[in-house]
Amino acid sequence: SSLEAIVEQLNPDQMSANFRLWLTSMPAKSFPVQVLQNGVKMTNEPPSGLRANLLRSYSMFTDKMFEESEKPEVFKTLLFGFCFFHAVVQDRRKFGPIGWNIPYGFTPEDLAVCRQQLMLFINKYEEVPYKVLNFLGANINYGGRVTDDKDKLLIQTILETYICPRAVKERENYKYSSSGHYYAPLVETVEEFVEYIRSLPLYPMPEAFGLHDNCNITCAQDEALRLLSGMGIMVSAGGGGEDGKSANQVMDETAASLQERLPNAFQLDICEKKFPTRYEESMNTVVKQECLRYNKLLKVIDSSLKDFRKAIKGLIVMTADLEQVGKSMFINEVPELWSKRGPLSLKPLSSWFLDVVARCQFFQKWCDLGHTPPCYWISGIFFPQAFFTGAMQNYARKYGEEIDLLSFSQRTLDQIVNPQRELRKPPEDGVYIYGIFMEGGRWDRGKVQLAESRPKELFTELAPLWFLPVKDRRPDPLDYRCPCYKVLSRKGTLLTTGHSTNFVLYLELKTDRSVGKWIKAGVAAFLALKH
Repeated sequence: SSLEAIVEQLNPDQMSANFRLWLTSMPAKSFPVQVLQNGVKMTNEPPSGLRANLLRSYSMFTDKMFEESEKPEVFKTLLFGFCFFHAVVQDRRKFGPIGWNIPYGFTPEDLAVCRQQLMLFINKYEEVPYKVLNFLGANINYGGRVTDDKDKLLIQTILETYICPRAVKERENYKYSSSGHYYAPLVETVEEFVEYIRSLPLYPMPEAFGLHDNCNITCAQDEALRLLSGMGIMVSAGGGGEDGKSANQVMDETAASLQERLPNAFQLDICEKKFPTRYEESMNTVVKQECLRYNKLLKVIDSSLKDFRKAIKGLIVMTADLEQVGKSMFINEVPELWSKRGPLSLKPLSSWFLDVVARCQFFQKWCDLGHTPPCYWISGIFFPQAFFTGAMQNYARKYGEEIDLLSFSQRTLDQIVNPQRELRKPPEDGVYIYGIFMEGGRWDRGKVQLAESRPKELFTELAPLWFLPVKDRRPDPLDYRCPCYKVLSRKGTLLTTGHSTNFVLYLELKTDRSVGKWIKAGVAAFLALKH
């Protein structure tokens, strides 16, 4: 490349003794800040947009390369498929979590390796080894960077769209998306490919990536929220708030308001009496653990609010933690001191606090009831994985089954509109739950299957579900295994218990479409939204 050529031409005899060249592909904390500020910075980023990305890819190709293939027509079609795939996987990052759970930095070298392998296999074998090409591309060349298991399935599904027998047989009649704008053109030279690429839309719609048009709204909202968040941080550095109040007055009033509405801690001794540890009822352990977790959170909130109000009046020392609590309250963010002890959430402070109050009210009603409720608000449970494990244990112990042989079947209760009022009795086996939302698609209660999202409807509530443990169950391969997360960020880390901090479980939903359609659309379920 040009950068390497410049480095090779450097002559030590003609250079200053103070000259230093630092080449790194990773962030370095030890890099001198003064050098960074005074030096010239160069970045090499992928082009933005499908068209620009395809043009860059074809700028590296020549007609001679096409002549090296023994099956030039097949090679051209599949090469364009790889180039389009390369552009799609890079440009999906702009859609945030619905594009990729974790954004990955794919490089032109990944495409170059796929091109070389494509040439090799097409020349060597009579029949095109599509499975081999898909495996090498999705699992090794590109997939080697992918760490999330849902992203691995996504990248495999995307590549299978472009590297398949239909693309070669149908040629221009095989469309990459529903609009029909994108396909492998039946042309001969690189220049003709470039001419076709230039005719593509400058700003592609989400359907080009297999996503719903609502994703444009999601991107715009996220960008606006980032802008407003930055403005809020700038305001917090100022000296006053609205109505001429000082920042200290605003923070003190906010703290006082939160103190007044803060729920009381759960009486754990009473919980122990009402819900003793019993072999046949694992939910007793679940409710006590949940109450203990919320007690720890409420204690931290209460003590930090009291100390902050004292510190702001000069009665005690304002520590770094208390100062951070005040700054976060001023810009409507959840203080880190609280979020560490609280449930995973992306909500601003105002919505987050109301959510905590609602969660505590749910468990207070459970405690007042004195036994397991007929249905559960799954969004209010701190550690939902433990809840589902408890439901599974109850079934296994009731019928003497091995818990390892059990798995949940999920049935939607489409006739139930208000589960809290209509579900008066618990099921004989399993549990009723409600409070799950969907993004990227919606649940059609009439047809009892997945359906396309309605325009401008970003999130919809899923029908209440009946989780019933079944022994030696065989999932229907035609069902869409919809990942369910706690929050919209989707990505999470693996705990020592083997559970994810965000992913909860898969929901098996009926569909009359190809499963790959919903995978590319990023359809997922969530226990909580941003507001």
